[in-house]
Amino acid sequence: MKYGVFLSSDAEGDILDIWRYVANHDSSESANRLFDAIQETCLSLERFPDRGHCPPELERIHVREYREIHFKFYRIIYRIHDQKVFIYCVLDGRRSLQELLVERLIRT
Repeated sequence: MKYGVFLSSDAEGDILDIWRYVANHDSSESANRLFDAIQETCLSLERFPDRGHCPPELERIHVREYREIHFKFYRIIYRIHDQKVFIYCVLDGRRSLQELLVERLIRT
């Protein structure tokens, strides 16, 4: 069974920020390859979205409706609802998830 996969505007912005960073610090070709790989990883949630696990930072505060999968050190955080997967953010796993979430909450 296939699930629909939808990216939030924040997730799209995250991917664009990653692309810009890699393009500025490496090359646009590397950024394009990374963009394609992240996109492919996100779309892979069409099948078996349950394979992800709850981010430990969220599980510690009893927020268990979100899951994450990884591509390299990038964390793709999403939620499943009915036959749909909603991707909320694509984050650099080398940064603190708690800090990133606080930044995002303050922004809204």
